[in-house]
Amino acid sequence: MTPIASARMYSWSPTLTAAWRRLLDWVAARSGGALQVLELADPYPLEKLWARDDLGCVFMCGYPWAMLTERPHLLAAPVPSPPRYQNRPIYFTDFVVRAESPYRTLEDTFGGTIAYSIEHSHSGYNAARFHLLAHRRADRPELYSKVVGPLHRQLPVIDAVLDGRADVGPVDAYGLDLLRRHGAERAQRVRVVATTLEAPSAPLVASPGVDAAARRRMTEALLAAHAAPELTATLDELLIARFVPADPGAFDVMLDRQHQAEAAGYPRLA
Repeated sequence: MTPIASARMYSWSPTLTAAWRRLLDWVAARSGGALQVLELADPYPLEKLWARDDLGCVFMCGYPWAMLTERPHLLAAPVPSPPRYQNRPIYFTDFVVRAESPYRTLEDTFGGTIAYSIEHSHSGYNAARFHLLAHRRADRPELYSKVVGPLHRQLPVIDAVLDGRADVGPVDAYGLDLLRRHGAERAQRVRVVATTLEAPSAPLVASPGVDAAARRRMTEALLAAHAAPELTATLDELLIARFVPADPGAFDVMLDRQHQAEAAGYPRLA
């Protein structure tokens, strides 16, 4: 079995797919070459990817990772380079509206329509629900008149906002920053009206069946990537300052936010 590598989670444009491919090819070579880099096109679902038993170096959302009993091994996590990530392995969720819309605050969108990607996404669902929890009142248990989803990926959430099917949608802030960095037309047409609390960056993971020595070599390669001159331009394109070891306990905050929302009687976006 040749383990697979994939950055499908953040391959939001053709130029991003190419940049991730360069990075993962480098990791494969640096760690001994025993990786098959996949380029998976829509509509291949992320949950199907994460369920495979041959994950070698694959981006996975920390929320479904934390919900698993048998978890893939953590290899490393990215530290995004833009200043708002504070030189730490964190990210946020941005609530986006159409750039030309009249909405100036998240509260302005209440009573309208919200779109979301899928329930097992932290950035696309769990983080948004926890953020919205603070806005619920006894006389306003539901904040939106309509919920559009699951749309399964985050680009369709942006598209739902752009084509008027939704007034607002929660989107992975790092993914949105990547779209802006790559000049994607979608990113120019949306505006952020609110941002959630931070959460730990999505880690790169490997299946339990992958050889421990191979996992160690891949981790070592990722941790050394920022010092490789041949990767300087690629990491700049990917807005990555460096990779750091991923802390398994850090992802518990995602489950805590889920449980707080559910305990408050807010099990779903509404």
